[in-house]
Amino acid sequence: MKLLKSTLAVVTAAAVLGASGFAQAGATLDAVQKKGFVQCGVSDGLPGFSVPDASGKILGIDADFCRAVAAAVFGDANKVKFSQLNAKERFTALQSGEIDILSRNTTMTSSRDAGMGLVFPGFITYYDGIGFLVNNKLGVKSAKELDGATICIQAGTTTELNVSDYFRGNGLKYTPITFDTSDESAKSLESGRCDVLTSDKSQLFAQRSKLASPKDYVVLPETISKEPLGPVVRNGDEEWSKIVRWTGYALLNAEEAGVTSKNVEAEAKSTKNPDVARMLGADGEYGKDLKLPKDWVVQIVKQVGNYSEIFERNLGKGTPLEIDRGLNALWNAGGIQYAPPVR
Repeated sequence: MKLLKSTLAVVTAAAVLGASGFAQAGATLDAVQKKGFVQCGVSDGLPGFSVPDASGKILGIDADFCRAVAAAVFGDANKVKFSQLNAKERFTALQSGEIDILSRNTTMTSSRDAGMGLVFPGFITYYDGIGFLVNNKLGVKSAKELDGATICIQAGTTTELNVSDYFRGNGLKYTPITFDTSDESAKSLESGRCDVLTSDKSQLFAQRSKLASPKDYVVLPETISKEPLGPVVRNGDEEWSKIVRWTGYALLNAEEAGVTSKNVEAEAKSTKNPDVARMLGADGEYGKDLKLPKDWVVQIVKQVGNYSEIFERNLGKGTPLEIDRGLNALWNAGGIQYAPPVR
């Protein structure tokens, strides 16, 4: 009898969790369409990824991804609202339903993808890795020269464990100082409170651009981890997950096909390429499978751009970050970005 009661209690608890927790995600698309916008969780201010401009508009590759989802769903990239979140807040905001998508330089890991009631749809916005930013006056050229250093780390990130693993594995000692926001970490480096700032390399370039004298700082050559950064949604809603996933794939497929914001409408009307015709809705009804309009890819590319346009606008040469495509180039251009076809 005790065993029966215990089992019943577990089942009941699971049912309550399903009713009040993650399983509520089943009608995300319906809820988004009903309220008329996508609520997107972004960082609390990271240049190149999501940061407000002088007018308060959120700019960056993560913000543009959410605009692409809005363009796919509504045909209007402006139908998105942003919630700025620090690393500690981001997962709770998604789990609770406060946001529909988390697009906030977030690393895909097994525990996050399988153990938090969340799921990474599979599209990687940016392939990254953890590195180290130091002042030139420290006089070091390699991370292996950082024995005894004081290191600023943002709390609630994968960086804490990766740095610990790296230093232990190389027989080095360090003193961590954690902060809730990336800006606090960067200011502590600038003030001399710590010797080193560690984070994803893209974030280091972004934070360096905000320092008073960026040229006084250098990103060391080592990359000590794999950090595939991508959007996250709640588990249990495959319909919404597929929309988010294929929005990302549309950005990559458009770049590979040479379809840009400038030529997408002409291509949709006149292309002779069967792959491009299917992708742009000129042939077949592939949007219907995703519960999206026939021209969903046209709207994404027309209003937001393809992956290359988004990358170069926010991260590439001509921006303060000047990040090379590297791993984020297409598979046929020396990188690893690769998307399945629309067919």
